[in-house]
Amino acid sequence: MEMPSTLLDKLWADHEIVRRDDGTSLMWVDRHLVHEGSHHAFAKLAARGASMAEPALTFAVVDHYAPTRGRAKIADHDIARMIATLEDNAAAHGVQIFGLHDPAQGIVHVLGPEQGLTLPGLMINCGDSHTSTHGAFGALAFGIGATEVAHVLATQTLWQRKPRAMRITFEGVLGPHVTAKDMALGWIAQLGTDGARGMAVEYAGDAVRGLSMEGRMTLCNLSIEGGARFGMVAPDAVTFDYVKGRPFAPTGAAWGAGLAAWRRLVSDRQATFDREVTIDAASIAPTLTWGTSPEQALPIDATLPQLADVPADKRPAAQAAYDYMGLTPGARLVGTPVDQVFLGSCTNGRIEDLRAAASVLRGRKALVPGLVSPGSALVKAQAEAEGLDRVFADAGLDWVSSGCSMCVGMNGDLVGAGKRCASSTNRNFRGRQGQGARTHLMSPAMVAAAAVTGVLSDVREVVR
Repeated sequence: MEMPSTLLDKLWADHEIVRRDDGTSLMWVDRHLVHEGSHHAFAKLAARGASMAEPALTFAVVDHYAPTRGRAKIADHDIARMIATLEDNAAAHGVQIFGLHDPAQGIVHVLGPEQGLTLPGLMINCGDSHTSTHGAFGALAFGIGATEVAHVLATQTLWQRKPRAMRITFEGVLGPHVTAKDMALGWIAQLGTDGARGMAVEYAGDAVRGLSMEGRMTLCNLSIEGGARFGMVAPDAVTFDYVKGRPFAPTGAAWGAGLAAWRRLVSDRQATFDREVTIDAASIAPTLTWGTSPEQALPIDATLPQLADVPADKRPAAQAAYDYMGLTPGARLVGTPVDQVFLGSCTNGRIEDLRAAASVLRGRKALVPGLVSPGSALVKAQAEAEGLDRVFADAGLDWVSSGCSMCVGMNGDLVGAGKRCASSTNRNFRGRQGQGARTHLMSPAMVAAAAVTGVLSDVREVVR
């Protein structure tokens, strides 16, 4: 009689080729995604005179360094060189590339799902930590380093040690204007950035099942900010409806066979996890970060903690965050002035995110400048077909092309030193959006609320 298995157990068993005596497994990689930063791995391959094992299973994407303006002639020679290097490597190895001018270009973790490259049951790797996004489809998806990228290019396999399993269950129903971003920031604030350290997190519960695929991707995307190796959601009808008909999704008899295989990708009822956490969805409020770590987050209606109330081991970090962010213990978050806003990223740059922000901005004017960068060219086209670009422009925000944009600050889109930005991105460490930049992470609707008020605001009050 088989032991009850978790979703992690089933995915791991499906991809494990062999296990060494030390417990490390050689895993088959179904889908490998590369971007401009992967040039180191291609260089390692070239240095060994090696060729790719399975070039048809690797897909190249221009996103991190992609300029969101002035693409006809890239002014920054270093950025132009990075993009050209990826194009040359893809051509040399016969890898399909979604280049800067491809009508499907976009951020790798947005493009993969919308193209149907991301499917339930696959093992997906990329040299980017937010590869955990793809786990929303019931996939084994995580970021890898340059040496590991080279190993996948050469062998289509990867040595990995199976992580411990953790389940976070969100029971009940989310309140108005509370999103997957708030769920993620909420659990990270509650458990800390080491709360899921090195673990595989499966998200479960009615509130998770009630999320769209966009919401599930946001939740899994942020898993690593809580220390997890990756996040997952078991696939269901919502997943299958999203995948069906996409360019790389199976069709005909293969679709039926896929569904049969995907439906078994659920944790068995009696399966045990190394850690279980249950959260009341109704208790979650719109949440944002105040410091320089994702765990330094609070509901928008909260006051900043006094240092005496912060655990002793976290006080130095809290004091450093206050100094860097220019905030005062005991002050209210609501009403803190912002200098600019940003909407986009692999966390919150999908059509659902843009619609949520536009619903707040419609008929209103932004009091601060801001940038809106769709997660992909297809999202951009859809938003324009729905008139969302006019909503952003009429509000006074800049509507630009797709890419990682201001999330990473590698492409010309930056937050100035000392400037405070309300951002829909995923990381708020020092200098993430530019040297000296002060970043507050929040949902797209909360970013829009900050834009039209000029201060950190509760979206529930802005749209009431």
